[in-house]
Amino acid sequence: MSTPAPQKQVDLSKILGGAQLPALPQSAIKLLELSQDPDNGPAEFAVPIEADPGLTGQVLRFVNSSYFGFAREISSIKLAITLVGIRTIKNFALWSAVFSLMPNPKCGPFDLKKLWQDSLRRGLFSRAMGKVLGLKEAEEAFAAGLLQDMAVPLLAKELAADYVDLLQRREGGQHRLSELEQQRFGWTHAEAAGIMARKWNLPAEFAEIVEGHAATSAFSGGAKGNLNKLAVQLSSLLPSAADDTWTDCGAFEQAYQSLTSSGSPSVAQMLEQTDKEFADFAPVLKLSTPAKSLNEYYTEATAALAAAPA
Repeated sequence: MSTPAPQKQVDLSKILGGAQLPALPQSAIKLLELSQDPDNGPAEFAVPIEADPGLTGQVLRFVNSSYFGFAREISSIKLAITLVGIRTIKNFALWSAVFSLMPNPKCGPFDLKKLWQDSLRRGLFSRAMGKVLGLKEAEEAFAAGLLQDMAVPLLAKELAADYVDLLQRREGGQHRLSELEQQRFGWTHAEAAGIMARKWNLPAEFAEIVEGHAATSAFSGGAKGNLNKLAVQLSSLLPSAADDTWTDCGAFEQAYQSLTSSGSPSVAQMLEQTDKEFADFAPVLKLSTPAKSLNEYYTEATAALAAAPA
């Protein structure tokens, strides 16, 4: 069956080019360059961080947060990198950089604070899910989960009238934004995120993961293929802090069961872990706690599904 023509012709590359995509800070660029050489260690990665006072403070707050729970305060960047790992620090610095660059468009129901709350939840869940799927190192899933929706603020700024309408047509989560974008434009914010990642010379795998995060049909094959991508795709089905109910709960639960084995944590356990890690992590990024926890969304959604007529 042929794909319906988009309702409106909008050149995504031209939109992102005209938006004058902001440049990443030099400290973030240098960290990405250093990560290309496996011989670089904590001493090399400490240099660009220490050269950026703002980033130094953020990294030290991050490492000293209750999320890691170290018994004593860490005051050295090199020690911080040694303790929590190069990938963790690199990905935290990357998200902090992108976080600082995104616009806050005045676009109807768009709420940047809730978008970042969603991003942190999705990143934390992606990392936990990656580990459940068998990844020894799930930091790429964490970073891609965090940044999967990074194009939305930029698109909402450049196409304000369209996004006011699209966000309203989500009807509180009854429809996925990516599906509405595909119908209207023939592309999605996921594809836009992939373009942004490539323009910033982020790793190719990272660009592919954020670009494909909305393709949730991948779950039908079970835990096969790129496990980082599967973890992020599943995270995209989590509820948004902007919505009152979790419409995708049934699809999420079914996908989770298809990807995991009988000995895996339950959905409730995974969501509870994500809620706890959010509470530990959010103060570092000065994020407030969402009005409703993931477990509360899940409890309400499962109760509603159980009460629905067969």
